[in-house]
Amino acid sequence: ALAYALYGDRLFSEYEQRFLKRDVQGALVSRALTPTYWPDYIGGSAGRSELAADYYDEILFEGATFGDLLNKHDVPLAIATSTDFTSGSRLAFFQQDFDLLCTNLNGFKLSRAAAASSAVPVVLSPVTLNNYGGKCNYQYQGWVKAVNDPKNPVRPSGRALQRYKEMVLFQDSTNRPYIHLVDGGVSDNIGVRGVMEALEELNASAEFQGQVGFGVVKNIVLMVVNSRSSPHADWDLEETPPGFVVQLLQSASVPIDRYSFETIETMKDRAEIMKWRRDLLLAEAQLAGQSKAQAEASIPKITMTVVDVSFDAIKDPKQKEYFMDLPTSFVLPAEDVDRLRDTAGQLMRLSPDYAEAVRIISNPPAK
Repeated sequence: ALAYALYGDRLFSEYEQRFLKRDVQGALVSRALTPTYWPDYIGGSAGRSELAADYYDEILFEGATFGDLLNKHDVPLAIATSTDFTSGSRLAFFQQDFDLLCTNLNGFKLSRAAAASSAVPVVLSPVTLNNYGGKCNYQYQGWVKAVNDPKNPVRPSGRALQRYKEMVLFQDSTNRPYIHLVDGGVSDNIGVRGVMEALEELNASAEFQGQVGFGVVKNIVLMVVNSRSSPHADWDLEETPPGFVVQLLQSASVPIDRYSFETIETMKDRAEIMKWRRDLLLAEAQLAGQSKAQAEASIPKITMTVVDVSFDAIKDPKQKEYFMDLPTSFVLPAEDVDRLRDTAGQLMRLSPDYAEAVRIISNPPAK
């Protein structure tokens, strides 16, 4: 995503050679085992993820920083996320989040953000940032006042309140002068929690909705690309229980997969709730004496469509098993890469939710 934000459509002709079909994993292992690299990455805050960041910079980002993205108006906004190792909270590589650390993101290398967002604990080391939070007169957004108002019930803004508590922790540079970041998947494996929290923050404060111009929004399309794998296992055919390593890996993957499932379903539920809430407001307006046309005109209509693209939608059992068996890795055979790309496109185009999203966007209501 960060590379697309940097290069735009040009990336599609280069990414395969630069990254997808390159043995990134082999190169990282080779460098980690080469003594000439050790002085730069052993000791202090540097570690395996900094080695990875330098490699990503060499093969893909070419020294680019977030400041280089400021004038890229012809590509979508890309936000990489990481996890604060201490609190487990989400930290996005977005100026709004870095304001909490009193840090200007413009000078931060894209390669370090990519390394932090994929720093799988144990396999890769955390990426460490200096924290200056609490020293720049940071002003919380309008929704924070609303969720902390004793007259305003916490529900249905519990997640917004939790996010505020996490923000307070980032502001404490006295006790936390350093922030250690690991893979964003630890706190949000599919990258949807930020959207969920943003909707709750908007829901908590009508004033905040006005401040960010939410009133002009008509359609929200949330496309979730979930590459969850589930390798075939034959443990239940044996009396002997799985070994230590298998237990450890399964103990980590099961909560993440179930958390991801619940997150997607929660967003689908929220889309339905948005429809129900508007129906109730329409009914109340008509009971108050407005005509149906008057009520429709006075109450904003926002549609939200959740498109879930995952291997679960594959109909053919053998094909599904093939993709579910693919490992999470920095290197895959070229054939696997090609099949993944082809199948992902097919799954998206065949999705009823995707078709519905296209229909809604292509046929906006008359003004």
